[in-house]
Amino acid sequence: MTYVQVHCPDCQGVDVVRHGKQRHGPQRYRCNNTDCPRHIFLLHYQHQGRLPAVKQQMVDMALNGSGIRDTARVLRVSPTTQPRWMRCGAL
Repeated sequence: MTYVQVHCPDCQGVDVVRHGKQRHGPQRYRCNNTDCPRHIFLLHYQHQGRLPAVKQQMVDMALNGSGIRDTARVLRVSPTTQPRWMRCGAL
């Protein structure tokens, strides 16, 4: 058995615990740091559109006037990904 130390991708804290699994199998983790803006995360995201860096690029491209299809083509995500999370306000 090996021990892998998991760091929070936002605050780089080590106070991280396992927090169940997703439906398709990957392990979820929870950061116990109260100052951390994002508490639950995955080590490896299955879909590129879920990554926080890609979401930030989508916002930047939308503010610069890029269309949905142009953004999807450049970032290699589905064209339906951007409108879905922008409507829900899940930034």
